[in-house]
Amino acid sequence: MLRLENIGITFNAGTPDENTALRNINLQINKGDFITVIGSNGAGKSTLYNIIAGTLRATTGKIFLDQDESGKTKDITNDAEFKRAQYIGRIFQNPLLGTAGKMSLEDNMIICSKKGSKGLRISLNNKKREEFREQLKVLDMNLENRLNDNVDQFSGGQRQALTLLMAVMSKPSILLLDEHTAALDPTNADIVMNLTRKFASEYNLTVMMVTHNMQHALDYGNRLLMMDKGQIIWDIGREEKANLTMDGIIEKFREIKVNNDAMLLR
Repeated sequence: MLRLENIGITFNAGTPDENTALRNINLQINKGDFITVIGSNGAGKSTLYNIIAGTLRATTGKIFLDQDESGKTKDITNDAEFKRAQYIGRIFQNPLLGTAGKMSLEDNMIICSKKGSKGLRISLNNKKREEFREQLKVLDMNLENRLNDNVDQFSGGQRQALTLLMAVMSKPSILLLDEHTAALDPTNADIVMNLTRKFASEYNLTVMMVTHNMQHALDYGNRLLMMDKGQIIWDIGREEKANLTMDGIIEKFREIKVNNDAMLLR
């Protein structure tokens, strides 16, 4: 569905500050995949997301997207970020980034519902409000009764759950979750993670989720990617992942990292 071929990016090339943040990334993301992504700070996880979303332009390589509507494969390597936003959704760690705080809940939702539509005309009527209420009931946060409240009145957990719902409403080809529960308290983190699993299953979403929570990395998804020094050093599927433990992940990381460091020094 989304294919990365030989993706690399180097910052400050040719200077003393030269830094190769990604090198030779080859990744096939299939429709319906739920991929958890782990790695230490500086491994390249956020850079990879920025390349996929179009925030950064790769120095080398190509990115291809299989478009569900036409069945054709499109080269999106040079597509701008705003164009990719029509089919790539992203949720950040900061719960405040996914919604417009000074706008009402219903205004946030009507704008989201028009994402990708032609024309700028936005209409809101009682039928649409009722549709929003039904969608919001899934969150079980009483937000269906607060359509007129500005979103900045909501808690961080409520805003992140709302951001997740709105991302699902926009029907992205792929949803990038960038440590989307890291800033939440444990109770709200569990709520958002349960909603993540529910939406991914019910809507057959294609998801990539960066996490530093090893238990989440084990419990969620059908694939696990491990990154180190700008490379994907481990990519395992459902069966192998099902037999993993947290100690096993740490042991494997140490083993692969030693071999990877040795190869980079050659």
